[in-house]
Amino acid sequence: MILKLNTSVSANDAAQLAEKHKAFHIHYNGSQHLITSSSMKEVPNELAAKVEESWVFANDMQLASRAFQQKTREIKIGDLTIGGDTKNTILIGGPCSVESLEQIQQSAQLIKSQGLTTLRGGCYKPRTSPYSFQGLGLEGLKLLAQMREEHGLSVITEVRDATHVDEVIEHSDIIQIGAKAMYDQGILRACAKINKPVLLKRGFGSTLQEFVQAAEFILSGGNDQVILCERGIRTFETNTRFTLDLCGVAYLQEYTNLPIILDPSHALGYRYGIEKLAKACVAMGIDGLLIEAHPDPSVAKSDAAQQLTHEQFVALKSAIEPVAGSVGYKIV
Repeated sequence: MILKLNTSVSANDAAQLAEKHKAFHIHYNGSQHLITSSSMKEVPNELAAKVEESWVFANDMQLASRAFQQKTREIKIGDLTIGGDTKNTILIGGPCSVESLEQIQQSAQLIKSQGLTTLRGGCYKPRTSPYSFQGLGLEGLKLLAQMREEHGLSVITEVRDATHVDEVIEHSDIIQIGAKAMYDQGILRACAKINKPVLLKRGFGSTLQEFVQAAEFILSGGNDQVILCERGIRTFETNTRFTLDLCGVAYLQEYTNLPIILDPSHALGYRYGIEKLAKACVAMGIDGLLIEAHPDPSVAKSDAAQQLTHEQFVALKSAIEPVAGSVGYKIV
């Protein structure tokens, strides 16, 4: 349940009420709110005079629900805004992993040359095998920060676990929580305390409700800049890496107020169909695409099969622009 407190309630009183009723206390749109478990269905009698408005929910998808806020939230990334009524589809590109100065420099130049604004690159890689490349760590973060300074780009990179979440927050503009870390309480709670956008990827075995409730950990801590990312779920199919859940995307668009970015690179796992999937994604009127591209995928240290060449990335951008235009969106 969400309770909007009236203006007569001081911040100190609101904090005490939150503690007493085991609720979260946040400021939202200039007003104080208490958020309790969805098991609460009525305003407690002692709070009745202090509550201006209340919302009851069937489950703990609350702050992210369109029943609470009908309009999709606006998220500012650098000088660019997505969500709301912007009709912007942000195209985020770059390699799976930051591997060297030369490689990430070429990647940044690609993004800049296409009039785009946001560069991706992993520095702490949550690999399935302990023998695989684990990323450059802090060195990679510093290289991304250097690209931001040299090219005026926003940078997004992934947190693998809570041990380095503060480093990622310090050096990046958007914090990515990967599929394998969706349930990591340390990461979620750390990201709840910051004032930066957080891109939360769906776990490949997670339901839509579990996905959105993970976002609620961040929202309930006071950070309202959460973006959902569908990147494919595990099904019985073995000829693709995962299955991109466009049905799930339609559900999220209908029932949540969070911007949605899709990642076809991780869903398919092979570069041959990424452009086609990207067209399908854009046709749904989404808020962004996350596409992996490498100067030379044949020597990539991680996820080589799914990374586009730079020429293929340019071709993908050209291919999706008319699709975006056909549904009233613009690739930015």
